[in-house]
Amino acid sequence: MTQDVLTDEALNTTYLIGGILAVVVVFAIAFFIIKKIGKDPKNVLPINLAGRIRIPLLIFLLSLFLKVCLFQDVFSNAELIDLVKHASTIGIIISFTWFLIVFLKVFKERLLKKYDFNTDNNLKARKVYTQFTILENIVIFILILLAIGISLMSFESIREVGLSLLTSAGIAGIIVGLAAQKAIGTLLAGIQIAITQPIRLQDAVIVEGEWGWIEEITLTYVVVKVWDKRRLVVPSTYFIENTFQNWTRKSADIMGTVFLYTDYNVSFDAIRAELTRLLEGSPLWDKQVNVLQVTDATEKSVQIRILVSAKDSPTAWDLRVYIREKLIDFIHQNYPQSLPRTRVELPQQDQNPSESVSPKPKDPSAK
Repeated sequence: MTQDVLTDEALNTTYLIGGILAVVVVFAIAFFIIKKIGKDPKNVLPINLAGRIRIPLLIFLLSLFLKVCLFQDVFSNAELIDLVKHASTIGIIISFTWFLIVFLKVFKERLLKKYDFNTDNNLKARKVYTQFTILENIVIFILILLAIGISLMSFESIREVGLSLLTSAGIAGIIVGLAAQKAIGTLLAGIQIAITQPIRLQDAVIVEGEWGWIEEITLTYVVVKVWDKRRLVVPSTYFIENTFQNWTRKSADIMGTVFLYTDYNVSFDAIRAELTRLLEGSPLWDKQVNVLQVTDATEKSVQIRILVSAKDSPTAWDLRVYIREKLIDFIHQNYPQSLPRTRVELPQQDQNPSESVSPKPKDPSAK
């Protein structure tokens, strides 16, 4: 009988070694085929798909092999059988979830290839990118949540606890809801942003007095890239509950304002002609808006407001800086007397010498 047991253990060991070698061979063949298919541009599969699924594919094959071992009664120890059973089940769930996430990302990438994100007028592309990015995060979150739940339910003890808690699910739901009210509100705000889209990727916004671009949108927070390369991490609820400026809500083109302060004797027509000359010679101008107006006058100077337009907010900023520098230089060279100045006039009193009063003589008795 001892010899039979040793023979069974030797067969089981041989079976395990052979099975592991078979898993390695199958994995290598599948990896090679998927990689070769991905290199063909006619196929829908991306080039890097093989590298993205190699880990879940290996987990899936190993878990499948362990399931086969259980059916063949390779393991004799009861505790080992229970461990292998749960490990193989969780491995299959994890690998299957991983496959779904990878193919979801591949589907999104293939769909978004039709939209060019780098063009000047990319409003539709930014809209689609924003929707799919947030919806992708929602689907991934649900898939991971389901995978964790199914994995936990594979344990008999946890399943019994879950069934016993069904009787108090209403009270527990209220308690959990109150405790996680803020977290749930943040998640719902992320979903609302995906549907209503008050912001999109690459939108130019002003948040908390900071000007920047929407760099990343997740379910719980939004990353704003400030002009000086700092990052503002803002909760998703901020864009639902607070007021903020979105400069590219409908289109990327935008107007810029330049203010100049000069003396009253400046030639407005000359400045207007110089502004037109500068705009026509600049590639930053989109040839839409060219306005110069006197918008205010004080006791010291006049205020000149200049309106110009550009294709997007960064270009408008560069155009404003350029116009401001050149017009200040123009006024300084051609109308230096028209720079802002403060006037002080002292009135002179005319006095007749014949009417001058002689000083009083001193009293000799005064000490």
